[in-house]
Amino acid sequence: MRPDAAPATVFSEFDRSAMARALVLAERGLETTHPNPRVGCVLAQAGQIVGEGWHERAGEAHAEVRALNDAGERARGATAYVTLEPCSHHGRTPPCVNAIIAAGITRVVFAIEDPDPRVRGQGAQALTDAGIAVDCGLMQAEARALNPGFIKRMKLGTPWVRVKLAMSLDGRTALASGASRWITGEAARSDVQRWRARSSAVLTGVGTVLADDPQLDVRLPGRTATRQPLRVVLDSSLRTPALARLLGTAGEVLVLTLAPAGAAAADSSERERRRRALEARGARVECVPAAAGRPALRAVLERLAVLEANEVLVEAGARLAGALLSQALVDELLLYVAPKILGPQARPLVELEPLTDLQQAFGFELLDVQRVGEDLRLRLRPQ
Repeated sequence: MRPDAAPATVFSEFDRSAMARALVLAERGLETTHPNPRVGCVLAQAGQIVGEGWHERAGEAHAEVRALNDAGERARGATAYVTLEPCSHHGRTPPCVNAIIAAGITRVVFAIEDPDPRVRGQGAQALTDAGIAVDCGLMQAEARALNPGFIKRMKLGTPWVRVKLAMSLDGRTALASGASRWITGEAARSDVQRWRARSSAVLTGVGTVLADDPQLDVRLPGRTATRQPLRVVLDSSLRTPALARLLGTAGEVLVLTLAPAGAAAADSSERERRRRALEARGARVECVPAAAGRPALRAVLERLAVLEANEVLVEAGARLAGALLSQALVDELLLYVAPKILGPQARPLVELEPLTDLQQAFGFELLDVQRVGEDLRLRLRPQ
């Protein structure tokens, strides 16, 4: 029986506390597990935790194996609490269900089914076939919140898109001249670094590269071995300068452009020179389908999913942010609000088609409000 078809299980208070601990462990891999999901595992005997583990990075032991190693012989007869259905396929590491069965675990409780089609329901079935009691569905919402990108990529073939914007109290992002450093304070900028660190990729447009020359890498104090997200630039005609700062920092850079057409295709020597200059600086240049003369955004996201991007942080200007919103491609909005007023001549938050009725306005669900230094951070989900 598939776990999502099983009758509801009545979980004990200890079950809940053990799974809550497994979720805390899983969160330790928030910035490191890409492209794998963040998973935690707790082993318990007679109301006592005897082993713990979490998945730290791809290619290394999964949470269940780490917990089994931690418990040793105490694992025999124990219950395993896992935030995600144990895997049943050979990837970079052997199937976790085999290790669980061999260790003598008698019950497995997991929060959510693994959306990976190589696993989905098969891990639970393998455990059941081995005579192990299996219960699913404990603290599902919390487990899903840890892995929104992995779940969406596996189910829909696109990553979780999180758009970061910063504005003044009157909804402006920069002066009319384009000057925008800095609307928000240092604490807010440090907070953005943490969102970058958990992302598989950071996406921007060539306009932002030309205007601000950002690095878009992760720079967190005290961390010398931080995994860098893939930096992605949408650049229809390869205007990204070869001396752009993002090309001078650690980590991969992907420039997504359009194949030249018409007159541009007939005389592409200058474009080819720019492509070679970018590649000489370490960038990868790829062509994507066009939509209205610009990279087709859904095709861009599908390409990033193929590259195993789970969460994409968009740090871009008003045009790209507005296009993503208009095409219903945004899953979450990170909005930093500074206690400043810039006036009506300053630049707007997003560029949208004019609305003729208030009912056409974009609506959002407010998920969280937090003070970050002198600023506010709002997390919103498009309705």
